[in-house]
Amino acid sequence: MPPAGPGGGDVSLSPGDPAPDFTLPSTQGPVSLSDLRRRGKVVLAFYFQDETPLCATQVGMLKGDFDLLTELGAQAVAISADDLESHRRFAERLGGVPFPLASDEALAVARAYGVVDETGKRCRRAIFVVDEDGRLLLANPFFQPNSPDHYQQLFRALGLEV
Repeated sequence: MPPAGPGGGDVSLSPGDPAPDFTLPSTQGPVSLSDLRRRGKVVLAFYFQDETPLCATQVGMLKGDFDLLTELGAQAVAISADDLESHRRFAERLGGVPFPLASDEALAVARAYGVVDETGKRCRRAIFVVDEDGRLLLANPFFQPNSPDHYQQLFRALGLEV
């Protein structure tokens, strides 16, 4: 796997690895991985930037499948380097988002997951699924929002036969 980019270190997470814990500000108040996973599996969706078409597709997919995620016992949080005001505008443009959009302006969480982009200023599009014990079930640090295979990997990690 290529390095995460400037400041991203050589972090390479794989299924079975412990998921780095975090607490970030979000559109729904502070959000922490340890709190979310107490309620079930957690989908962490890192995305590049609010208002970009592919990121709108990625966040929109999670919004569209939110009921299915809930049925599968999963929580979701989307993370980018944008500030909360940008997240609020983005969520409004998408007609509301039922899960938190978290702000990782310092890229500390993106670095911990190895998903800082090549500029060192943004997150790469990535998807991780964390189980209730804090272990990774899926680690896709190069998620492609238009890839049916990547969505199938996500839902298989949540226990759905696709």
